[in-house]
Amino acid sequence: MLAATLSVASNSTLVVLKLVVGFLSGSVSIIAEGIHSANDLIAALIAFISVRISEQPPDEEHPYGHGKAESISAAAEAILIVGAAVWIVIEAVRRLLKPEPVEHLGIGVAVMGISVVLNIMVSRYLFRVAREEDSPALEADAHHLATDVYTSMGVVAGLAVTGLTGWHIVDPLMAIGVAMLILKIGLGLTMKSLHHLMDAQLPTAEVSRIEGILNGETRIHSWHNLRTRKSGSTRHIDLHIVFRNDATLLEAHQVADELEKRIAQEMAPAHVVIHVDPYDPSKEQLTSEEMPQQGDKE
Repeated sequence: MLAATLSVASNSTLVVLKLVVGFLSGSVSIIAEGIHSANDLIAALIAFISVRISEQPPDEEHPYGHGKAESISAAAEAILIVGAAVWIVIEAVRRLLKPEPVEHLGIGVAVMGISVVLNIMVSRYLFRVAREEDSPALEADAHHLATDVYTSMGVVAGLAVTGLTGWHIVDPLMAIGVAMLILKIGLGLTMKSLHHLMDAQLPTAEVSRIEGILNGETRIHSWHNLRTRKSGSTRHIDLHIVFRNDATLLEAHQVADELEKRIAQEMAPAHVVIHVDPYDPSKEQLTSEEMPQQGDKE
């Protein structure tokens, strides 16, 4: 919660500074940065709200919890990024067709410098917290601020060239460059958030860790139907394990409970459900396509 609050505070400060200086100087690249920061502020507010929602425990209407709120937040932030990029391009093209002089370059460079330093500090903190809490919303917010670092540096370079050469066309060209970088990151975040919303399986490396635990369990005959997905920071895992016919129901239940706890601890935070199946020789002829992700111990 502290991370989201810090992001809101820093973005609020930068929005005011960039927009005021941008309109005073007439620099479309600074105005574009101000719009970008305003976009980041909205994104930070969305992240703040979504993190609070996702932290709520499961209830009767949401038995799997509220983790999807973070993925929805990340998708909304991505759409805002793409929209900001399109607006910047439109405004920059207008300035290219009708160039206007840029004034108060020194103030503009100073404000952009402050933006670079502040965003480096805040984005690094957000990335660290996002990794620790496995939060898609905070990760998306961190990407917003990290993008600001590069775009602000580009704007500073553009203002410097304009001041040294008097080429006012550099300012809108730099704004278009900023927009292209914003667009690339926005599209990437869109695909990642949709990946989570569509319940795609966990990354191969994480699935391999689960399979390693199952393949190392000598008390079961085999396993199959391993399914995984992610909701917010919580991983949801379910699978079937097969016992030989001489195993008692109590033994099978105990082993399943132990495996659920081991997998949940390894993949924390995770919710694991294991279904117990009896050994059926007729299913030994099934192909890997018919029984996906199957582990067999002979």
